[in-house]
Amino acid sequence: MYNNFFASESVNLEVLDNPISIHSYLSQPQGIVKALGNSTTIEKLTNDTYRLKMRPLKFFMLKIEPIVEMKIWTTSVGVVCLQSVACELKGIEMINEHFQLNLNGTMQPITIQEKTFLNGQVELSLQIFLPAPFNKIPKSMLLSTGNSLLTKILLKMKKRLMEKLLLDYGEWANSENNYVVAA
Repeated sequence: MYNNFFASESVNLEVLDNPISIHSYLSQPQGIVKALGNSTTIEKLTNDTYRLKMRPLKFFMLKIEPIVEMKIWTTSVGVVCLQSVACELKGIEMINEHFQLNLNGTMQPITIQEKTFLNGQVELSLQIFLPAPFNKIPKSMLLSTGNSLLTKILLKMKKRLMEKLLLDYGEWANSENNYVVAA
């Protein structure tokens, strides 16, 4: 029996003034990658593709560790895009052939009354075949738990992004400014 789960989150962060604009920072999306994880959880695969090892999660009696490969790029108009390109679940390898995870998000700076904000949206969906004994669990309970788990994942990502991104941007802008002044 295939099950479909879904969650979405949005973010709206005020960006403090720095010597170099947030647009320049976002044109190099590795800052966003840094905000989503650390050197032990993120591996760079190509110029714009990364592997993120998430912390283990509990789903009923299972302990799973999602590993997501995602592509992050900035469009010509300054929108940062994030899209999953592959995923595996450690802990329940037999399900890896019977699931599909989609992570899609965007973030862009917007200016409102001379203040800059980062405005973003992310969606996470999962289609998965759950073997027995999961087919004995009431569908409503299964959907509620699965959707809640996806929401929890996105909330952790959002919290980390909100804590780390603007801090990293501030450090980057000041170090870049020092570099430009020294040159």
